[in-house]
Amino acid sequence: MYIDYVSTKMGTDSVPRFSRGNTLPLVQLPFGMVSYSPQTERLEGQREWFFSPNKPYLEGIRLTHQPSPWIADYGTVLFTPQNDAVSSTPEGAWSGYRIGESVFRPDYLKIKLLKQQCLFELTPSERGCAIRLSFDEDEGNVFSVLNIDGKTTYRFENGVLYGTNDHHSKDDAKEFKMFFVVKFLDDVAINADINDDKCACHITLKGKNAEARVAISYISHEQALINLSSESLLDSFDEIRARATEAWEEKLSRIKVEADEERMRIFYSCMYRVFLFPHKAYELDVEGNCIHYSPSLGKVCKGVRYCDTGLWDTSRTQFPLFSLIAKEEYASILEGFLNDFNECGFLPRWPSIGEVGCMPSTLIDSTIADAVVKGIGTPKLHRALLDAMIKHATTASKERCYGREGISEYIKHGYVPCDLYKESVNLTLDFAYGDFCIATIAKCLGDNKIYDEYSQRAKNYVHLFDKDTCFMRGKDQAGKFKADFCPHHWGGDYTEASAWQASLFVPHDIEGLASLFGGEDKLICRLDEIFAQKPLYKSGSYGGEIHEMTEMAQADFGQCAISNQPSFSIPYLYAYLGDKEKSEHWIKRICDELFTVDAFPGDEDNGSMASWYILSCIGKYQICPGKNEWLELTPLVKYKL
Repeated sequence: MYIDYVSTKMGTDSVPRFSRGNTLPLVQLPFGMVSYSPQTERLEGQREWFFSPNKPYLEGIRLTHQPSPWIADYGTVLFTPQNDAVSSTPEGAWSGYRIGESVFRPDYLKIKLLKQQCLFELTPSERGCAIRLSFDEDEGNVFSVLNIDGKTTYRFENGVLYGTNDHHSKDDAKEFKMFFVVKFLDDVAINADINDDKCACHITLKGKNAEARVAISYISHEQALINLSSESLLDSFDEIRARATEAWEEKLSRIKVEADEERMRIFYSCMYRVFLFPHKAYELDVEGNCIHYSPSLGKVCKGVRYCDTGLWDTSRTQFPLFSLIAKEEYASILEGFLNDFNECGFLPRWPSIGEVGCMPSTLIDSTIADAVVKGIGTPKLHRALLDAMIKHATTASKERCYGREGISEYIKHGYVPCDLYKESVNLTLDFAYGDFCIATIAKCLGDNKIYDEYSQRAKNYVHLFDKDTCFMRGKDQAGKFKADFCPHHWGGDYTEASAWQASLFVPHDIEGLASLFGGEDKLICRLDEIFAQKPLYKSGSYGGEIHEMTEMAQADFGQCAISNQPSFSIPYLYAYLGDKEKSEHWIKRICDELFTVDAFPGDEDNGSMASWYILSCIGKYQICPGKNEWLELTPLVKYKL
């Protein structure tokens, strides 16, 4: 089975100063609404890095939605079986466990807690899970639900625990609560001791063995019970696990690969990452209709919703991969994005659970355009999404987390001025690409007026090209390039990059970019220079080193910082310009040297880096989502779609 190749721990050995993925070993169904992860500990200043694969202890199993430690968690609690000294805090409840004897799989978690002498097993459903506890002793056993962040409240009735948690961070989410129910089977739950001060609940259990079923909702406890029923969570633990295994096997087998053992393990660990996000954020009512909590309105609305994806990252590789292997899911996700627009007035950039807006621009444009040119979704959906895209291409948002920051000045000058906005080069290049995407959709829908207008705007990238240095540079309102330019300075006018990485992001017009350099041969020379350079960097506007700088230097592929999204297309530009051999050389080296079954070369943002690896292995890559054009290179594996 393909699931046997998956390592959920790939990328988990990370810290804020150095990312090998910044992932969690999530037990979850594909696109599931809720995940589960062991929590080893949370250190002061690093509280979102709560799992280490090398620490032989844990505080419990965390119900989590965290898409990235940089985004943080929401709607989260900790499950911990206890006996002996019962603690109401995670820090007091920790226990040793044997790493080598534990089982970490997408469909199943199995850990023996040594202090409690309790075997903890868990298998997921879309909006819940089944838990099986096996204690060595039959007295003094409790099942604790502990608070992590925010406030958790409890009510215990007839063997069922009803709880809420209101935690969310960095986002806009009105009246948010996660409602959860924990139902114990076979009357094993005797009573509950609720500690309001610590937001903890300890449920006394009868005997050595206990099973519980968990379901969550963003709507109500009643809806959580509906979710528990509709997902057949009262079936046996083994039946629920079998369904989880089947769900993962179906997704993983959408690309059937033959390769050596190591490559198979990395490949399918990446496939697992691809299908974790975005999370479903909708539920089914008693009649089977899709409904969802709207964070912008603070009420229940009809239709689907998805969250926990950063479009600045995932638009480049994950969604193009979805266009090959997950077309139906892709169309549903777009419907969810349109629902967000209808509820808040802007398309999402980084929803989790509400809009975070932590990355610039609206690269959701390319995700929509790529679907349109490939016939994913309906013409009615495409038209509505085009109207939504035009909104953020013409109208400034009053809130920073929505729309295109600097759009009014971009329209006025043809670029975003560096004396008014940070990351002005990335904003300008992203906006020009987004304008191309709007023009592309307009052409598909026969709207010539919009096509002509946005085709012209798509050329705005030329305003920031400095012919003397052949870099894209920040320009002020007066039309002057920023002084004291150094291509090794990170930040400032660039997003998580320097001029070396950011200057080549004109995916919709490589020919036009090449002409600015003086021809395709000159652009190829720049690519050679990128790989030949030392991986030097200066802190620039960051004022100190950030982890992406460290990772670029460790990878040692010159200024191609494949550890982050701005460099994803750089090694493929050779092939686009006619030199496949150089592309294949660098891509094979990157795949062979920087990806292991334990680690990614940098942040694995919601499937984006995993998708880059998968596409590279099968020899297919899209320089420009929004054009139905694929580069075809020599695959690193034998495969079948």
